[in-house]
Amino acid sequence: MKKHIISVLVQNQPGVLAHIAGMFAARGFNIDSLVVGRTEDPEFSRMVIVSTGDAPTLEQIRKQLGKIVTVVKVRDLSDQKCVERDLLLIQVHCPPEKRSELGHLCEVFRGSIVDVGPRSIVIQLTGPEDKIEAFVELCRPYGIKALSRTGVIAVPRASQTENGSAEAPPRRKRIRTATATTPSGTLVLPPS
Repeated sequence: MKKHIISVLVQNQPGVLAHIAGMFAARGFNIDSLVVGRTEDPEFSRMVIVSTGDAPTLEQIRKQLGKIVTVVKVRDLSDQKCVERDLLLIQVHCPPEKRSELGHLCEVFRGSIVDVGPRSIVIQLTGPEDKIEAFVELCRPYGIKALSRTGVIAVPRASQTENGSAEAPPRRKRIRTATATTPSGTLVLPPS
């Protein structure tokens, strides 16, 4: 069993997330994390899905995703050199006498304190998943009051190319239209 990071470029339309999550659920595939956001082109969104499975499971996931009409491109990032990040916001119990100790821990992990209360602080940290996990474990003895994470986001490294050339822009799916000539002119019929 291996962790797979799958990048899915989809049309930015309502219901796409539900459709893809439903496909995973219907086929018994587990989603470890799922992050969705707009891309540089407002017509598209990128989903970064982390799932665990063997090679045949991944292949099945890729084939099923490819059948969804709103999916433009599916890419497995697991075996490529990628930049991966996870964002953590964690509220830790912190009486005033422990603030310098936790502040030093934040510096070591290159995090930052983003809110301070009388008995707790909120820390923001970004980095690879293993760095986030290590930081959470070091915060446990202080007492974690709340924790929220984005899940993994990833893109191929800038030096990484696909098939020896730069990645091509996404192909737009064509909507078929029909025309009919009438005595009053040409009509464009809506897609069926």
